[in-house]
Amino acid sequence: MGYERKYPEDEKHEELGPFARFWRTYLDECAVFDAEMIEDWRDRLDVLLVFAGLFSAVVTTFVVQTSQSLQIDNSQVTASLLYELINIQRAIANESPVDDVPRSGINPFTAFHPNALDAWVNGLWFTSLSLSLITALVVVVAKQWIHHYISIPSGTARDRGRLRHFRFMGLEEWHVPIIIGLLPVLLHVSLGIFIIGLVVFHPKQPIIQILFQRRGTSVCHSKE
Repeated sequence: MGYERKYPEDEKHEELGPFARFWRTYLDECAVFDAEMIEDWRDRLDVLLVFAGLFSAVVTTFVVQTSQSLQIDNSQVTASLLYELINIQRAIANESPVDDVPRSGINPFTAFHPNALDAWVNGLWFTSLSLSLITALVVVVAKQWIHHYISIPSGTARDRGRLRHFRFMGLEEWHVPIIIGLLPVLLHVSLGIFIIGLVVFHPKQPIIQILFQRRGTSVCHSKE
């Protein structure tokens, strides 16, 4: 790189001084290394943040609809009891025995227990949504780490070199490269759990079942 020509030779006993050639050379080399590393991290984090945001919005739409099955449907209870009341009034008007009127199968005073399928679907999708939101949160925190890491401090070349090394060792100590590398895996797991929930959920929804059947038919035709 021609640092001997770029920076003047240090005076005697000043080889590690505040503005020594060693520190300025170290900062130049680190700047090149950090630029490549940070650019790669930023590109990956930007893609992950966009995908995690869109995916979380999609999963939230499903969760808002399916979570209603985890609690009693008051409108259904009201309609069932109202239908029973109308039948009782008709029986009284026709002088028929009131005991012959079929009772509603819904009791608003008993504890509500969702069926196993609804519990599984919501459990899977809530887990998927949580992992996606955790991914987005870690991405935002990682971007803040990067912003703090590349901020240029004031001071001598020696001070800036030491501070840069301190920050880099902090990234290594907190396993930031490993964390950033595992974020896509976490998002893939979230997507996989969502798909499993969709497979469990699709027998309940005719339109989703039709889509799966058409998908299977198209795959069979392509193999032929």
